[in-house]
Amino acid sequence: MSETDFVAPASVADAVAALGRGDGSARALAGGTDLVVQMRAGRVRPDVIVDLKRIEGLIGVREDASGFTIGAATPCAVIGEHAGLGCAWPGVVEAATLIGSKQVQGRASLGGNLCNASPAADSVPALIAAGAVCVIEGPGGRREAPVESIQAGPGRTTLARGEIVVEFRLARPEARTGDAYLRLIPRTEMDIAVAGAGVCVTLDAQGTVVAARVALGAVAPTTLRADAAAATLVGTRLEPAALAALEAQVRAACRPIDDKRGTAAYRTKVAAVLARRAALIAYERAKK
Repeated sequence: MSETDFVAPASVADAVAALGRGDGSARALAGGTDLVVQMRAGRVRPDVIVDLKRIEGLIGVREDASGFTIGAATPCAVIGEHAGLGCAWPGVVEAATLIGSKQVQGRASLGGNLCNASPAADSVPALIAAGAVCVIEGPGGRREAPVESIQAGPGRTTLARGEIVVEFRLARPEARTGDAYLRLIPRTEMDIAVAGAGVCVTLDAQGTVVAARVALGAVAPTTLRADAAAATLVGTRLEPAALAALEAQVRAACRPIDDKRGTAAYRTKVAAVLARRAALIAYERAKK
């Protein structure tokens, strides 16, 4: 068995350089809750592990007039304790605090959850629904990309060699905006989602939806941004007909697989129900 080097750089530049070393199998460690399991199972054998948790700026939630910046290696437990973020984007915080157990949340991060590229990642639908943007550093410099552009398939991302997500940016929500995330798991906790749905809506003064975003997890090779489903909500007050149209478009968007957690038909049905319920929660939050 080949040896694995472990490095803990103090800067993003050093982390990018370290990830470019070796045979291309280097892996970033933003929390390790997925990477360590995969290494123990022999699924991945990186020649270099690059620990990101000692880099200033990659841990913490910063709030300013424009919104929130979340360091990509920030533990989910820290995210759950941030009052301002929880008030502005409760769906994002709910999703982050569903990842693993209390102990796991002390290590797990949004960056790791996204870049592990599981279709069932809990935080990703919520981030997409909230319109979150990734800030990425790599050999070619810094760039920004919407969260929905990062996953390429199970276990694969669109990041180039040496690139890392360093932070997430969430704009301050417009007035009368609400978001929510719901999932279904086989057990009461610490399980992988059968399906998940994130919804964000913005209302006018009369309570009519003027903007909406819907994202679905565990029903396709990547998390889906379901624009046709979101469009069914615009111009409505979530009347029964609008919710029925939402469910129909969610079912049309799903491309799930059969596995031990559920059949494709079951996942599709569950995703539609979750989207309906999440939309109602987001709508009620937007009215407050």
